[in-house]
Amino acid sequence: MRLDGTATLPDGVRLLPLQMNADPRGVFTEVFRQQWAPEFQPIQWNFVRSEANVLRGVHVHVRHSDYLVVLAGRARIGLVDLRPGSPTEGLRAELEVHGEGLQSLCIPPGVAHGFYFHEPALHLYAVTHYWDPCDELGCRFDDLQLGLSWPTRSPLLSPRDERLPPLTALRGQVPAWSAGAASPPAIGVAAASHAFAR
Repeated sequence: MRLDGTATLPDGVRLLPLQMNADPRGVFTEVFRQQWAPEFQPIQWNFVRSEANVLRGVHVHVRHSDYLVVLAGRARIGLVDLRPGSPTEGLRAELEVHGEGLQSLCIPPGVAHGFYFHEPALHLYAVTHYWDPCDELGCRFDDLQLGLSWPTRSPLLSPRDERLPPLTALRGQVPAWSAGAASPPAIGVAAASHAFAR
């Protein structure tokens, strides 16, 4: 994992190293336990394959949280806290994640996120609410106000992401931050390793 620009993540974003248990047969890794994130209640899991130079985003959700693991390949993840009143309002962070050292990333509502894939990649993600168009907001990946530095200016985008509005169009649509809606506390590497001990 590499953090670009800052060692701080937006409030409520959790990055957890996952223990990869290898032997001559291959590798076994637990990717999710409810006890790691008691307040995160996944109701749907999705598997995604992306080609090289694909960018998914930038998206932000009003209600649902995401829990993501890049299983193979390498991705740059851009995060921006858009929640009015958040202790980290306006904070930007960029992560490099890959399938050789698995990590889970939990993203709460109100934190904008985009995923750029340097190479063919596979990722698994869970959500806490079923798909709802009212919960699917987004803006242009290259909006200068986002302050994110993507590896290319010409990624492969979905038709929907090509038509996304500028960041200014999201003002007033992202709910204010609430301490009561904070994500569960971070889990340290030692706790994660203990959970995987077999």
